[in-house]
Amino acid sequence: MTSLYSFFSQGGLLAQSHPQYEFRQGQLEMAKAVEEALRERKHLLVEAGTGTGKTLAYLIPALKSGKRVVISTGTKNLQEQLFFKDVAFLQTLFEKPLSVCYMKGRNNYLCRQKLYDAEREPVLHGLEEVREYQLIRDWEKTTQMGDRIELAVLPERSTLWPRLDARSEMCAGQKCPQFDRCFITEMHRRAVESDVIIVNHHLFFADLAMRDQAFGALLPDYGAVIFDEAHEIEDIAGQYFGMSVSNYQVQHLIRDVADVSRQKLFASPEIDRALIDLGDRNEQFFALFPHEGRNAFSNHRRFLEQHGESYAELTLSLEYLCARLEVTANAVEYTLPLVRRARLIQQGLRFWVEEADNKFVYWTDRRQRGVHLQAVPIDLSQTLSARLFDRVPSVILTSATLTVAGTFDYTQTRLGLPQVRTLRVDSQYDFARQVLFYVPPQLPDPRSNLFTERAAREVQGILEASGGRAFVLFTSYQQMRAVYDRLKDELDFPLLLHGDAPRSALLEAFRNQRGAVLFGTSSFWQGVDVQGEQLSCVIIDRLPFAVPSDPVIAARAQNVRESGGDPFRDYQIPQAALTLKQGFGRLIRSTTDRGVLALLDNRITKQAYGKIFRDSLPPYRFTDKLGDVQDFFDV
Repeated sequence: MTSLYSFFSQGGLLAQSHPQYEFRQGQLEMAKAVEEALRERKHLLVEAGTGTGKTLAYLIPALKSGKRVVISTGTKNLQEQLFFKDVAFLQTLFEKPLSVCYMKGRNNYLCRQKLYDAEREPVLHGLEEVREYQLIRDWEKTTQMGDRIELAVLPERSTLWPRLDARSEMCAGQKCPQFDRCFITEMHRRAVESDVIIVNHHLFFADLAMRDQAFGALLPDYGAVIFDEAHEIEDIAGQYFGMSVSNYQVQHLIRDVADVSRQKLFASPEIDRALIDLGDRNEQFFALFPHEGRNAFSNHRRFLEQHGESYAELTLSLEYLCARLEVTANAVEYTLPLVRRARLIQQGLRFWVEEADNKFVYWTDRRQRGVHLQAVPIDLSQTLSARLFDRVPSVILTSATLTVAGTFDYTQTRLGLPQVRTLRVDSQYDFARQVLFYVPPQLPDPRSNLFTERAAREVQGILEASGGRAFVLFTSYQQMRAVYDRLKDELDFPLLLHGDAPRSALLEAFRNQRGAVLFGTSSFWQGVDVQGEQLSCVIIDRLPFAVPSDPVIAARAQNVRESGGDPFRDYQIPQAALTLKQGFGRLIRSTTDRGVLALLDNRITKQAYGKIFRDSLPPYRFTDKLGDVQDFFDV
């Protein structure tokens, strides 16, 4: 079998096959570490600096391992890049066909039965949906995968697709006439036949949370898993080992029961009355949570004393709907998924209202008309240790941001990985030459009322020096909007504001408009790749500490305190340092990039804890003079 050196060496297969390939010692070191971890059934943490080429460094050992390996990525876009670009390229280097597939969530795939039903039943609204239906119907006749990504001409915000996709809420399973031809069935068949399965973190943890249930697993058994963008997994895993129930779930259930009962001819006055009653009870119950935003919830006993009747009426209304559906004759393939959804809502309500598990943090999240009742584990380390690291022989986690001040301690503690191999691979970029780190010393504390106005003037000066070409990133939407409003009439550059258009559209506009400036919040801190001089400056308003009053942050900080630690030192600082590293990573994406990172929060130089942030960043030149920024761009 071909050795790793044969792939990665200066005259190796990669260099011979890819005109832009450059030998990187760190890439070879990472590939060797991954190969050893897979062979020796060990866990591995790898911080791979930007430009390492970590994708090939884990993908080639996975393909050579002889094991079934699941590769879990942070986004669907990275999944697609791995499968359609990287695997396709590597296939040219391997003699035998590579046994690789990808799996996504069900809403990415077409449901053939829904498509055929739509041809017979009046479910299309307007000329646009008629046009979209024609596109989907023609595509269905030729597609092998049924993945929406193939249908590039379908609008991103299609109103028809959600009614035709294969999400499980309306799936009849093996009772469906199209089960053998179902794209979900085919996806599972490909996975069983594959050696490498590419998923995303959401799908992976949805599977992990259900693997102990009968018929709950989504993925076939595997011997190893590799997490790319592993810094995200604590937050994502929490969503699947927790619980969420909302008024929207109930509303969608009511809508679907009404639609299906009419389409499949089992509508009745009793079902209609059950739906009307459920709608009323749903509205009354969720009106008990009137406060906007995320609000902690802890006094379950008092809530039941005050509002037990409203809660009981909602659960009884769900129960009555289930009873009406279960006695419906000759329609079990349609009623069963609906009953299953109603039962899951009941279970979620019961857990949230009645159980009061002190290992979970509970909160409400209201956004206008939507009310979500949420609960996630306070400490995921034990869950991940028991459900993942103790069961899977080899788990490999990689990211550009896993260490704080040079150590993996924080990541190991949060994820429950005390015994693990570690490797740091420095970036191939020359940050000391390519980056100037600017911290203005004269600005007030970001918590001061004076900060916004002074920060806006500082941003203006930096942008004039850089000629635009910048991301201006904020820790809050309110602060972003306040600075933007102060500068929108003062700057001559094309200005783009987070929220004015979809994220992908804003990035495309940024890349195509010379001197553009994008004002953004958290979603632009990571997973964004803009190479070249178009992005030459990243301005960050403040150290990205999470809001301490947020229910999840507050509960996890309290858990650290109760365990004998210091929440600020052991949790909040490391978390913020990793986030700052992500922001830093937006700036340099190639060996020829140059740029300025400006942080408007001088606590990084004035407070003792600032050293942890500084030591967590790659090497850089530092200045506190705006004139040096101008000189940097004048070169």
